[in-house]
Amino acid sequence: MADGAKSDHPAVQKQLDRLTMLSPGRDVLGLERISEVLGRLDNPHEKLPPVFHVAGTNGKGSTCAFLRAAIEAEGLKCHVYTSPHLVRFNERIRIAGKLIEDEYLVELLARVLDISEDINPSFFEATTAAAMLAFAETPADACVLEVGLGGRLDATNVVSNPVATGIAALGIDHEGFLLSPEEGTPANPDVRIAWEKAGIAKRGVPLLTQKYREDMARVIADHCAKVGAQFHSRGDDWDAAIYEGQLHYKDRDGKLNVPLPALVGAHQADNAALAVAMLRHQDKVQISTGALKAAMGWAQWPGRMHLLIAGPLTHLLPGDAEVWVDGGHNVSAGLALAKHFADYEAGSIDLIIGMLANKDPSAIVEPLKEKLSSVTVVPVANHESHDAGAFANHGENLSEQPEVASALKALKISKNATVLIAGSLYLAGEVLRANEQVPD
Repeated sequence: MADGAKSDHPAVQKQLDRLTMLSPGRDVLGLERISEVLGRLDNPHEKLPPVFHVAGTNGKGSTCAFLRAAIEAEGLKCHVYTSPHLVRFNERIRIAGKLIEDEYLVELLARVLDISEDINPSFFEATTAAAMLAFAETPADACVLEVGLGGRLDATNVVSNPVATGIAALGIDHEGFLLSPEEGTPANPDVRIAWEKAGIAKRGVPLLTQKYREDMARVIADHCAKVGAQFHSRGDDWDAAIYEGQLHYKDRDGKLNVPLPALVGAHQADNAALAVAMLRHQDKVQISTGALKAAMGWAQWPGRMHLLIAGPLTHLLPGDAEVWVDGGHNVSAGLALAKHFADYEAGSIDLIIGMLANKDPSAIVEPLKEKLSSVTVVPVANHESHDAGAFANHGENLSEQPEVASALKALKISKNATVLIAGSLYLAGEVLRANEQVPD
């Protein structure tokens, strides 16, 4: 799926333009093309350091952030592949702790695209191949891979021997891909989503999951039994809870208390717990208790419940206003936002929202409805997005602006105001760039 990637580096932009033009592989799931591309590159995905592979509808990126933080807190080097990027394409590929350099990125993308012109890989497949090359060519102690979409047919699923796999929170998303009719798949949408994510399970490898509805958990357990994976469900083989300001974790090897995550949102404790479970159910990468504790404060995941610091955008509002940005775009994300703002007064939040045209406008607005003072709809640059008409039933004080900056200027707010900018990770990226908070 092309993401309209942009770069200030001319040579990088030239390769990104080539990525954007890829067809007809674009928007088609499957492992055939990525396998053929990697085969021509001498199968770099088979030469990676120990791999932690994470799927999920919500929380998989944060889980990856906690995994990376724990590994690096142990003093080890960690490769990380995530998507999408917020500001710079380079954010997708972190090599041994550092974002990929422009010159190396140019080289890798050119190698992948030159060798695969007749294969027509998708944007994500070509990007995944470039990441695999980078990770195979640079020594590191571990590798963290975030599934792009689904799991079973995602390009990252070419990795055959991870040391641990994990599934974060589940919900309905990417319906056009993950719920497309296919013989032999579960009929219930929620169960189908769980089944698709379970596709990352591998023989002999532990699969750690959050706690799901019984029928969803059952389809994951059945798939693990079919492929010979080790199924470890939260509430059965491991568990975690918040108590007296700490995250209390337990599994077959005992109990562990760690600080609550510095990342904002109660759901981040769940993501942190999943990362801890993944690390403790494998024996290839040794992580101490001290590193697990440090990871709770070290983990960073920009654009998710992110309180903006002083910058060009925040300066458009009174100095004491707080401005939050969150890239969530589905019902689960909306509920997480509502939980975070539960103690805020009714009518105290001004929402600036931009949502892609294929997303449900009510997903974010409805859970927050009682807290909202106004709703301002903005477009998502370079993407088809909803206009104000799509939100007509979700707020009385509704308006539309051409960009976030003008939306902020148009707000009629006083002291102690709270502004939430939400609805799309692409919009979150625009906001971070405009406020000069580029992820590094």
